[in-house]
Amino acid sequence: MNYNYQNSIELRVRYGETDQMGYCYYGNYAQYFEVGRVEALRSLGMSYKSLEDNGIMLPVLDFSIHYNFPALYDDLLKITTIIEKIEGAKLFFSYTIYNESTQLICTASTTLVFINKENNKPCKAPASFTQLLQNYSND
Repeated sequence: MNYNYQNSIELRVRYGETDQMGYCYYGNYAQYFEVGRVEALRSLGMSYKSLEDNGIMLPVLDFSIHYNFPALYDDLLKITTIIEKIEGAKLFFSYTIYNESTQLICTASTTLVFINKENNKPCKAPASFTQLLQNYSND
């Protein structure tokens, strides 16, 4: 099922996240996208914690990023997270990050998998999750 649910948050690049040139270290972007996912789910009405409490884990299967410009120390970043689709046990996200000058810093995508905690096997998205997304369906 295809969706178009999006949520935006702002994060400031902290000094400890930069290298000697003041550039945001590339490995930090994965954490920024995780914050974006967590907050997107929370704004939708579902938390990672509630999924885990109900026996569902969501590990990352795939992560892809394209860098356009560096984020710099003290930049205020706007991270937009889009829930694009669910295919079987897979949940697809896309992301954009812009700086305060509306410069596109990067684009990215992740694929997560719904995993049953009891048997460690992929499972369908919980009905409670897909129900929250029904108003954002493109199908």
